[in-house]
Amino acid sequence: MGYSAWTAQPSIDRFEASRGRLASLAYRLLGSAADAEDAVQDTFLRWQAADRERVEVPEAWLTKVVTNLCLDRLRSAHVRHERAAGAWLPEPLLEGDPMLGPADTFEQRESVSLAVLTLMERLSPVERAVYVLREAFSYRHAEIARILDITESASQQHVHRARIRVAAERRRDGEADPASARRVVEEFLAAATSGRTERLVALLTDDVTAVSDGAGLGTRLLRYETRERVASYVRAGFKPTPAKRRLAGGSPAMYIALVNGSPAVLAVVDDRVVGAVAFEVNDGKVASLRGIAAADRLARLNEVWRQHEPDAPAINAW
Repeated sequence: MGYSAWTAQPSIDRFEASRGRLASLAYRLLGSAADAEDAVQDTFLRWQAADRERVEVPEAWLTKVVTNLCLDRLRSAHVRHERAAGAWLPEPLLEGDPMLGPADTFEQRESVSLAVLTLMERLSPVERAVYVLREAFSYRHAEIARILDITESASQQHVHRARIRVAAERRRDGEADPASARRVVEEFLAAATSGRTERLVALLTDDVTAVSDGAGLGTRLLRYETRERVASYVRAGFKPTPAKRRLAGGSPAMYIALVNGSPAVLAVVDDRVVGAVAFEVNDGKVASLRGIAAADRLARLNEVWRQHEPDAPAINAW
């Protein structure tokens, strides 16, 4: 959209035309829907205060502002301490959430997966920004250089290093077929809730990992490795008890849905998601699990959940 068309619109309309893209960008940079919304709102306030007659390309101006606001947050002492302390997982988003943003290419879908959002924590803030702008939004290096106030060659070097670091940690050969991945998770859920431990172990890769926020009751994440330890954690986690039902507020129904592009099991009580376990499936087996039950990390997912019609539950009452 040209400059004259933008200036013909009210200033709020100009901003709203970019809100979805800005939110998707901010989410990929921060891994948190709540923080992304804050960054977009701060960008709106700066847009309102700006001399908009001097803004030649509003989309570029807004992208630069929201990106640098996100970088400021990533560099803040509070965020660095929180994430270094091992108490952080990306906030999961349900399929259909517009904040997930572009999903036309494999790179775009990968950039919003929980696995890659977690891996990007190992990048510097600038590397993370360059990686997201290039991989998810297809910005040219010249555009990235202007957004981040770096040189084109620096942008190229940053994205090269980021790609190497992310690829080195990824344990999948390509994109899993959604239908096949769902069948693996359905079988996994059946084994986990029936006590079929041998079958559960057989569904895990040799280097499987599991991470849980412990329902937000602790200050650190719980981590498990080896097939036997992960299977033991899963069996304990999926075993219903009166204490768990009290914590959940009732007897949950178990649904299988897509979260950040990957299959997940959602525990739902009275139309409220009280827990989510997201899976990464590789070559017909589960390569990783991420369990999230802290209420503040499920707030956005719950908003979208209440607006859509789910499939029938895999388990009616747990």
